Amino acid sequence: MALRIYNTLTRSTDEFKPLVAGEVSMYVCGPTVYASAHIGHAMSSLIFDVVRRYLEYRGYKVRHAMNYTDVDDKIIQKANSEGSDSLSVAERYIEEYDKHLRELNVLPATIYPRATQEIDYIVEMVSGMVAGGAAYEAGGDVYYRVERDEDYGKLSGRRLEDMNAGARIDVDERKEHPMDFAVWKTAKPGEPAWDSPWGPGRPGWHIECSAMVFHHLGEQIDIHGGGNDLIFPHHENEIAQSESLSGKPFAQVWMHNGMMQLSGEKMSKSLGNLITIQQFLDAHSADALRMMVLNTSYRHPLTYSTEIVEQAERGLDRLRSGLRPALPGVSGASPEAMEALNARAEAAPLAFTEAMDDDFNSAAALAVIFELVRQINQARDAGATDAQLAAAQDMLLELSSVLGLRLKAAERQPDVAPLQGLIDEMAAELEGQADLLEAARSAENGAALMDVLLELRKAIRAQKLWALSDKIRDRLAEQGILVEDSAGGSSWRWG
Repeated sequence: MALRIYNTLTRSTDEFKPLVAGEVSMYVCGPTVYASAHIGHAMSSLIFDVVRRYLEYRGYKVRHAMNYTDVDDKIIQKANSEGSDSLSVAERYIEEYDKHLRELNVLPATIYPRATQEIDYIVEMVSGMVAGGAAYEAGGDVYYRVERDEDYGKLSGRRLEDMNAGARIDVDERKEHPMDFAVWKTAKPGEPAWDSPWGPGRPGWHIECSAMVFHHLGEQIDIHGGGNDLIFPHHENEIAQSESLSGKPFAQVWMHNGMMQLSGEKMSKSLGNLITIQQFLDAHSADALRMMVLNTSYRHPLTYSTEIVEQAERGLDRLRSGLRPALPGVSGASPEAMEALNARAEAAPLAFTEAMDDDFNSAAALAVIFELVRQINQARDAGATDAQLAAAQDMLLELSSVLGLRLKAAERQPDVAPLQGLIDEMAAELEGQADLLEAARSAENGAALMDVLLELRKAIRAQKLWALSDKIRDRLAEQGILVEDSAGGSSWRWG
């Protein structure tokens, strides 16, 4: 099955055919860095990280650019309010976002271009548009002529004659048409500025991305990505100005992700309707956010709620359960149980690929992985040894890593405090277990403490203190920790 991607430009799901066989050029619009990024920004970065990971899994060599808009009215306003300069403000938030991307396990882009580093290319492009008649100078500003572009509106599906109604446009009598947009802006007093043929100024927002693409990826690219709030005017204008210069289709595929919503509205820095990435990571695991994104179509909105986060955390625990070792003392599963496990592990890659080939259907791909986990856990319960489980568990790790999940590295640790509290509470009933009690008090982490608790419970069961054994099991269950007893011993997992 060939990879098929929904293309905003064609409004259809088309077979993906890169410009150069075996290679993919992908540009994704990054944040404007004037405040701490929120989880809606992270959502877009996670989505295109999965796209890139899957393309590489399919054997493509991916050249991936994600930009930072580091000169903008909002950045200037932030700097003025702080008594700082705009470049310092931008640098601070770029460093913060870069840190968050690492924490979220987003693969580093091939390049992170910045608007302020592309000024020479921007001036060159604007000059070319002016020379070709696609743009004109007006009082130090330069505007793109939308009426010269017969295809203007082809991405968003809007007609030029209908665009004035409800559009956020500046009333400027110097414009030939109200929808003409600035590709170069005259500098105002106190603003950062660069020299140009039209006087000191700075680039318009839309021209930045075109220049970055031309400079680092070429006049034509395979995939251009970003949030669906960028379709108009930003991406529409990118197409217009880029194709006026090259005369070629700018991007083969336009991919747009849905928005993160909070309280029924798009998450937005300007509205203050947001949860920052840091706030999320302070309370939840990084993979929980990735699971939230994977559980729905990338083109759909994702509503943030406590319930959705908890569902994601439970899903992660379920996936991690597939990596648990064999039960203590087992001698091996039956041939029938192993045949079922091996068949599921062998079929998983094809089912996974078929799901992801269908416009990166990550929810269906996750379902394949969950089914593999179910089969692994059935084989474990049937007495499979670690050696018998190994191949299926390796496949689990391989497929989950294509989605960017870190099941091994991100194993959830039980909280030490409530476990210690349980031991202290029962200390009087455990007087005969002084060595184990001492080991519990010196345990380095929650997992080590759980191992000691299981040893304590084993000793208690040997003394036939069933009520105390059940008490430990029930109190652990209250914390979401399930104890499983077998003939060979006991183990624990998240419930």
